[in-house]
Amino acid sequence: MRILRAAEYRSMPWKNGGGVTTEIAVSPTGAGLDDFDWRVSIARVESSGPFSQFAGIDRTLAVLEGEGIVLEIAGYPPTSINRATALFSFPADVQTSATLIGGPITDLNVMTRRSRMTHSVERLVVSAPVEIRTEARTTLILCLDGDITVGDIGSVLLGALDTLVTDPSTAGVLVQPAHATTLFVIRIGGISDNG
Repeated sequence: MRILRAAEYRSMPWKNGGGVTTEIAVSPTGAGLDDFDWRVSIARVESSGPFSQFAGIDRTLAVLEGEGIVLEIAGYPPTSINRATALFSFPADVQTSATLIGGPITDLNVMTRRSRMTHSVERLVVSAPVEIRTEARTTLILCLDGDITVGDIGSVLLGALDTLVTDPSTAGVLVQPAHATTLFVIRIGGISDNG
């Protein structure tokens, strides 16, 4: 297991140059925006406009801060996304534009190359100790609010936007929040994986 600290994440321009994205993790290590198998990032969206397109990529988006956005995706009805709505998954290689509802937002993006990888994203609000299953090829637990103790690895503390990364050798991890905290559990697998 590894702990990724928010202060160490890498920031870079959006693929379309319209903003800045903060990369939490990418595979393979060091991959760019055109050749990753999977990528988890946070982006600050300051204005309405087009999303970057990624050939062969599936994407899930969640709003972390702000009032939300309306996504207009070719072939889909307009979809409003905010901090309370379900996470939204869509193909990242179709034309997509976003309209801000009430000012800038920060969002979480999970992307996988559909020819090789799959992903799921779960938002959990926890206020008591809970075990999170981590049997996927890679599981990332992003702590939105901070102050989570991970008991299985010597009581390591996760701060705001820190991420725990595990592999299938760990069946689960016990997380203990100091207060009600939002976690995003990202599970990444290969298309040939069982289950």
